Amino acid sequence: MHLSTTLLASAMTMGVSAGTNYLGFNSGATLPDRSAKFKKNFVDEMKTAQGLVGAPGTFNTVRLYTNIQAYSQDDPIQAFEAAIETKTKLLLGIWASGTDNIDKEISALQKAVEKYGKEFTDLVIGMSIGSEDLYRDSVTSKENKGGVGNSPDAIVKFIGDYKKAFKDNALSEVPVGHVDTWDAWTNSSVKAVIDAVDWVGVDEYPFYEKGKGNSIENAPYLFEKAYSATVNAINGKPIWVTETGWPTTGPDWDDAKASVENAKYYWDEVGCRSLFNKVKFAITKDLSAEAPLFNLTCPKTFKTKPKSSSVVSSATGTATSTATGAVNGTVNGTATATGASKPTSTGGSGNSGSNGSNGSNGSGNNGGSNTGGGSGSSTTTPATASSTVVKGASSTVEKFSGAAYLALAVLAGSLSLL
Repeated sequence: MHLSTTLLASAMTMGVSAGTNYLGFNSGATLPDRSAKFKKNFVDEMKTAQGLVGAPGTFNTVRLYTNIQAYSQDDPIQAFEAAIETKTKLLLGIWASGTDNIDKEISALQKAVEKYGKEFTDLVIGMSIGSEDLYRDSVTSKENKGGVGNSPDAIVKFIGDYKKAFKDNALSEVPVGHVDTWDAWTNSSVKAVIDAVDWVGVDEYPFYEKGKGNSIENAPYLFEKAYSATVNAINGKPIWVTETGWPTTGPDWDDAKASVENAKYYWDEVGCRSLFNKVKFAITKDLSAEAPLFNLTCPKTFKTKPKSSSVVSSATGTATSTATGAVNGTVNGTATATGASKPTSTGGSGNSGSNGSNGSNGSGNNGGSNTGGGSGSSTTTPATASSTVVKGASSTVEKFSGAAYLALAVLAGSLSLL
């Protein structure tokens, strides 16, 4: 989606033992000025995330949008070395929009496996083939100038290409998924993608639900409604809530108003009530050493009264989740909600039309999934990326949430979370 500045948290459990929760943040390949990020930049982000004051856990997982170092052809992104140094888990990503192949992404990842071996592959907890490509390929996105996406057939092909390239590799057991907006998943045209993935990543932003009574007080209900619609559309596949949150600054969007107070309300009433610890979640605007913009501690009681049972609580199955969001500041991918104003960038890096100067072959992905909207406006928008994965009808619901946007609102500094 697209909010303009910031970061998110992510969480995931696929491929790991039951009961394991991951808290993390999203990180793009470039800085806010579109210059390339290098190992030191990634190390700084990772160390900041791991030391967040008041966070509901340790944020030691990062979600990437590409395997390619910004502005190179197919050199492995230096976030890999940073992750090895800081012992940070990785939710890998392959940029899949506006292209007919992912050869360079595969080449960069193969080089990384050969160069770093087990030190690298042991950190990988999941792979996302694309981010909001289906949304950007939709009629709605085209009307909102959401950027270039890709078709269901292309995403299915890329999933096959990835699996073929790594079938005899240490990464062959890593669960493969695709991230998109909740309304993209409910479109019957994407069934082939649902059938092809191990997990479904969903981005939900009540802030951008124009015409649906999107005031902050109604946000928890809009979130649950969208989540429920997604669950009903994906045939029992595990769900990872990859992006969600509320902007701290920026223009009003119908009944929704951006503010630190409202971001905290969303954190509490959606994150704490339905996702965290059942899931998990991250926080920050720019990963920095500064204090969060609001108290990250969850309240003991909540204002929102479920209209029925909580979607997240009632879902059965194994949950895995990851939050995606913009990592790096304003222009880099910012996680946002559908219809939000997003920064357009050359090559689209973050999710649906996010930004980031695409290095070669989309290497400059910078977080941010935009589902709609024109040139990015709102800046610090933290998102609580809550990830919840619900699989089939098993009994455990394990959630991870990433407070991406919320994170932005939370910290003020120079780092971005998943």
